[in-house]
Amino acid sequence: MKRSYSDTIHLLFSQLPMYQRQGAAAYKADLSATHQLMEMADHPERGFKSIHVAGTNGKGSVSHLTASALQEQGYKVGLYTSPHLKDFRERIRVNGEMIPESMVVQFVEHYEVQWQSIKPSFFEITVLMAFEYFNYAEVDIAVIETGMGGRLDSTNVVLPELSVITNIGFDHTQFLGDTIEKIAGEKAGIIKNEVPVVIGPSREEAKSVFSTKATEMGSKIHFVEENEVPVFESDLIGPYQEENLRTALLALKVLKSKGWELDEEAVRRGFLNVKTNTGLRGRWDILGERPLCIADCAHNAAGFEIVLNELPKMNYHNLHFIIGMVGDKDVDSVLSMLPKEANYYFCAADIPRALPAEILAEKAQNKSLRGETFSSVKKAYEAAHLYAKPEDCIYVGGSVFVVAEVI
Repeated sequence: MKRSYSDTIHLLFSQLPMYQRQGAAAYKADLSATHQLMEMADHPERGFKSIHVAGTNGKGSVSHLTASALQEQGYKVGLYTSPHLKDFRERIRVNGEMIPESMVVQFVEHYEVQWQSIKPSFFEITVLMAFEYFNYAEVDIAVIETGMGGRLDSTNVVLPELSVITNIGFDHTQFLGDTIEKIAGEKAGIIKNEVPVVIGPSREEAKSVFSTKATEMGSKIHFVEENEVPVFESDLIGPYQEENLRTALLALKVLKSKGWELDEEAVRRGFLNVKTNTGLRGRWDILGERPLCIADCAHNAAGFEIVLNELPKMNYHNLHFIIGMVGDKDVDSVLSMLPKEANYYFCAADIPRALPAEILAEKAQNKSLRGETFSSVKKAYEAAHLYAKPEDCIYVGGSVFVVAEVI
């Protein structure tokens, strides 16, 4: 009997090591399995043009902005991102449409016996699925977002038209290193021989790493801060989007210099219609007006620094902060940044990696943050709406998995 889509997804989630749920146990520090998978499938990574995007924060927004602009130009555009919020198929899109359920089922049926000997991770299989689908769909170009790092990321088997690195901050330090230079070195691993690279706003110590790597690879390097890049309007609102907009715009400018057709009007339309064109959610997502309710995927110190600069500008009376985090993040660094006057609703997303709400609350109490614990994100969300007055603000964040449960 033919396996259903739900059974297929269950197989992928339950039988393959999955970083999204398990964390470090699913992480692989080499590309050998990815190379074996590509060989098994007759190298789908060679069958389409691509743009490869890495970075600590902003890489998802830059990927969606870039894909939307190319789509408005009339190109058929693949988009690979991670993690998903609601539906696994969000990871693999063509012109904003998710991969059909039937294609997911067919892919697994075709390859599941063959991949057994390779023992791949969930992410490695998903990358192969995306590349196979982009070939099947005959995309003109695909925007490929790395999962983590760059050098050893499973997506790093493409030879792109352009590489993009959005910014560098402290995240996944147990895998990528505990200094900006080490983390930058991992991200710089996506820079390929003679392939131009665009670098978003960066710290000086990261810039030197990127410059050295680009010189070594014979790649022309373009720093956003050293280029006159205007800011176009976008439907992606939020404090951090300006630098993402400038990074995406410079990437498109460099792509145009390589012979790709890109009109300014198409780019403007693309930036104004990102959510419609690509289905992006969870970036400064306004879920309600009275009280103002914002859901945002910031999950590390660099992301929260930007968020906390912007929140006070939102003109609210009291702040209600729904927060849950995963245990392998630098939780203490984030908690030490949060406003002490806010009302906190501590919770845990429904994944194994989630830090228990009680432990999060205890850590927060040590930072003089006060609030209540809740047995689920949903109950925390309901409580915040019960206590918040119309002139208040409710912020939901700390983890992409928390945001996924409210949007």
